[in-house]
Amino acid sequence: MSSISRLQHTDRGLDIVKFELFEIPPRWLFLKLTTANGTVGWGEPVIEGRAATVKAAIEELSVYFLGHSAHHIEDLWQMLYRGGFYRGGPILMSAISGIDQALWDIKAKALGVPVYELLGGAVRNKMRVYGWIGGDKPSRVADAALARISDGYTAVKMNASPETEWLETTKKVDEVIERVARVREAIGDKADIAVDFHGRVHKGMAKILIRELEPYKLLFIEEAVLPENNEVLKNLGAMGSTPLATGERMYSRWDFKPLFESGVIDVAQPDLSHAGGISEVKRIASMAEAYDVALAPHCPLGPIAFAACLQIDFCSVNALIQESSMGIHYNNALEMTEYLLNPEAFKTENGYVKLLERPGLGIEIDEDKVRKMAAEGHQWKNPVWRNEDGSITEW
Repeated sequence: MSSISRLQHTDRGLDIVKFELFEIPPRWLFLKLTTANGTVGWGEPVIEGRAATVKAAIEELSVYFLGHSAHHIEDLWQMLYRGGFYRGGPILMSAISGIDQALWDIKAKALGVPVYELLGGAVRNKMRVYGWIGGDKPSRVADAALARISDGYTAVKMNASPETEWLETTKKVDEVIERVARVREAIGDKADIAVDFHGRVHKGMAKILIRELEPYKLLFIEEAVLPENNEVLKNLGAMGSTPLATGERMYSRWDFKPLFESGVIDVAQPDLSHAGGISEVKRIASMAEAYDVALAPHCPLGPIAFAACLQIDFCSVNALIQESSMGIHYNNALEMTEYLLNPEAFKTENGYVKLLERPGLGIEIDEDKVRKMAAEGHQWKNPVWRNEDGSITEW
């Protein structure tokens, strides 16, 4: 007999009665929730490389959301989070994220409005986005940047560094700087450049690179160090004027709290599929605003996650810019818009995506395509990198 108590309500039409999970290429997991009256909501709960683990977590958590009403999103979020003695972390929070996204999709569809209308309404008519150009081991980064500009972007992001030792040679430092210099020379001041250290650069190297990159006037430097070393960001910030961004491997407002309180970051990057979904990221966005920190949600993922990010961006005054996975190297030529019946929703013009106006998350999933590709599935794992001496290094 279940020990789960539920908030009482009279309208049973939005009770969740069914869930389905789809592992689809290139590396995503989709969740479909269906209510008693047939309303459908979609979420994207996934940790890249651990899709099967998150899938198992949702199956285990289903006892909480089956029979629960999508009217009571906050109640369910609190039950999923606080109902377990052990909480937080990438797997559980990613599972909660996808469930939360799907619930907001359902409730907003039932009310006939976009999600952002239920979160206070839009504060902008369009949202600036940026595209990836790789850079781990680049051969033609300048050409890639120019292609992004042609695609309608006004900002690009790149890694710039391959395998990195705790301290590196002058040659490798020069190679990193050269990659960024090539991109800046190619695009001039027509677009912004962000550089993602990806947590693969250790403190000693970060100090060098931040100073060396100063002349290129970067939009921000992302994950200058691993999140478990965030305490050094204050010192790194003093190395130059480039804004520091981080947050993709932080999973709740409690993870972000010490960063905001210490004033070490300029841009918060929670991931809508990892940091508790729409409900929690809206709270993180408000916390960031209170500490004069910009918001730039992390999203190298699929169309549901991207749509969820945009819903937050449209109603958050401190939203700076939004990551898009269109054309990202992980996708292997399978774009996120291929899973949509309305791909035009994500059209990028002059660096912006227009306000999404359809009810719910603003997208229509091509369920036939999802089911077809789920039969193929995926076994995506991130690369395991080693230094020249054979030692494991950060990817």
